[in-house]
Amino acid sequence: MARHWRTTSPFAPVFGLISKVNIVFGKKLLKIGVGAIVGLLVIALAGWLAFVPWSKEPGYTFVKSWGVNGSEPGEFNDPTGIAVNNGEVFVADSRNGRIQVFDFDGNFKREFGQPGEDPGDLGRPMNLTIHNGELYVPEYFNDRIQVFGLDGTSKRIIGEAGKGPGQFNAPGGVAVAPDGSLFVNDFYNQRIQQLKADGTFVRQWGTTGEIGISAGEFNYPTDVAVAADGTLYVADGYGDRVQAFAPDGSFSHKWGGPFAMNIFGPFNGWFAVATNVAIGPEGNVFVADFYNDRVQKFAPDGTFLVDFGDSGDGPGQFNHAIAAAVAGDGTVFVADFLNNRIQKWRPKQ
Repeated sequence: MARHWRTTSPFAPVFGLISKVNIVFGKKLLKIGVGAIVGLLVIALAGWLAFVPWSKEPGYTFVKSWGVNGSEPGEFNDPTGIAVNNGEVFVADSRNGRIQVFDFDGNFKREFGQPGEDPGDLGRPMNLTIHNGELYVPEYFNDRIQVFGLDGTSKRIIGEAGKGPGQFNAPGGVAVAPDGSLFVNDFYNQRIQQLKADGTFVRQWGTTGEIGISAGEFNYPTDVAVAADGTLYVADGYGDRVQAFAPDGSFSHKWGGPFAMNIFGPFNGWFAVATNVAIGPEGNVFVADFYNDRVQKFAPDGTFLVDFGDSGDGPGQFNHAIAAAVAGDGTVFVADFLNNRIQKWRPKQ
């Protein structure tokens, strides 16, 4: 009877209609589902093309490397900065508290500095800059910029510890404009300072002690560089981006991941802590991409051009590329932080 009631019930046509509707609706859902998937794939592809650019140059070829962990000449204990000048490579040998100088083939020439706080001593030297025959050395531990002659003679000291104008809390990089003005990234103070050549405060970018991800704000800035046209480039370290400012100080543009808003990743044009920024002879911008174990090259407007390097300790591999310097012929020298060595690369022909 129950079986007969269910088959002859006046509700049976309704159940049958519902079943037909479900079948039709299911087909429509299937069609909608396929369409949605295709749409999502199109959106994903468009997003990928928008935020992950292709290489636009042939790249770079590994030439050689030199250095091992240690404290003897030609050995390193956490190299953190590098600069080139007239056939010489200057390396900030951070934990050894010294600067080592090599020729372009890696042959040791001289060294100067030792750990300490007196003039001529160094407290964790960082990114290096050479201007008008002088070497500018930001000292992370001593909260100052020390200026040396290229022979290693200490000439003057700029700044002191603090958060006031002209004071520093772990400076990591310095850039020098043609008129001698200094631009210093003030790491823990979350700002960039501009000073006169004698250290007199001029102005700053960023709010002292405050982290931010909007334009003109910083998340532990790590380095600065000034281009020939006066544009100031800032490696906004933990902001995973580069910010650029016009010669008048106004914000110009930024790049690094989607919208340059502190989104990190391993893709082209993205960063996982940008620790150094350097200007090449043609005005291109080179950025050390620390945790991605590579160096990336960009046009001045932030257009991705190419990257080089990989993770490891073999030839052409990095264990945290922390700094790069570019010679006049385009050769790039890179401080390979945890591998305690310097690598030399040339543009592919």
